[in-house]
Order: sequence, then structure tokens, then C-alpha cells
Amino acid sequence: MISRLWHGWTTRDKADAYEELLRSEILPGIHRVAGFKGALLLRRDGKDEVEFVTLTMFDSMEAVKEFAGDDYEVAVILPEARKLLARLDARSAHYETVLRIE
Repeated sequence: MISRLWHGWTTRDKADAYEELLRSEILPGIHRVAGFKGALLLRRDGKDEVEFVTLTMFDSMEAVKEFAGDDYEVAVILPEARKLLARLDARSAHYETVLRIE
């Protein structure tokens, strides 16, 4: 399994809207990708900004490429999400998942 890690930051006043967009549209939309195995959404509220981390899991690198395209490290950001982000990782990191305990 491949885990895809990405970070984005919002201003405090846009954080709840961004989280709602992730919950209602962005992350559920990934379910359509064959080989998608789940996601985690992490949030850390700071003094001046709010950090979001997404960890999405896929069966294989081929499934990651189906989601992200041939240049699979490039972050996949919808235009409506980009409007809410103050800054973001331009690229996602990918890891071989060697242990998953639930």
C-alpha cells in the first residue's frame, strides 16, 4: 500500500470552511478512484494559521497515478480549495506503508 502525505495551511478565519470542503467534497470524491483505501484528515490550530494534513492511502502507485496523474507528486488542489489556502505543499510525499494497525 502507498500512503500519500500533503500539508496545507489556512488563515484562522477560513479554516472551518476549508475543513468542510475537505469533508463534504474533496475527500469523498477520491472514493471513485480504483485502489483508494482511505484517508486521514489532521488539523492543528495555531496562533495565526491552521495546518491541515491529509494522508490518503492507495493499493499501488498505479492507483496514485490514476488519482494524481503521471506527475503524481504534484499536489492535487481544486480551485475552490486553493482560494481558502494561505500556503501549501506544491508536491505530495509518498511512502510505502509497511504496517497498518486498526
